[in-house]
Amino acid sequence: MKADQAPAPYDAVVDLLGRYFEGLHHSDTAILREVFHPAALYATATEGPLYTLDMASYFPIVDKRPSPASKGEPRTDRIVSIEFAGPVTAFARVECSIAPKRFTDLLTLVRVDGRWQILSKVFHFELQPA
Repeated sequence: MKADQAPAPYDAVVDLLGRYFEGLHHSDTAILREVFHPAALYATATEGPLYTLDMASYFPIVDKRPSPASKGEPRTDRIVSIEFAGPVTAFARVECSIAPKRFTDLLTLVRVDGRWQILSKVFHFELQPA
């Protein structure tokens, strides 16, 4: 690949997801601000009623929690699948852990301003055995 060429869409999304996992593992909102679109939605209904946050509400929560890395937790993240709906729209199913929870994240992605970003994170979690 020439220096002036953008990475192929699949490679660019894999790179974005790697940064996403890194940001979560280190509770690093500087990284997470790069991977999430400013208008992104965070949502789950795992514990009952629908729970949603915008990024302005989500990032302070991440900033306050001890990172999995600081607690010596191993990384368990993996990309389950990536699908493209077109040249600027994709969907990724990924898994990761932040003890005591094991997450399945359904991420919608858009390519805007020349880069891929997460536009929504809808997730389910289960408690891991002790």
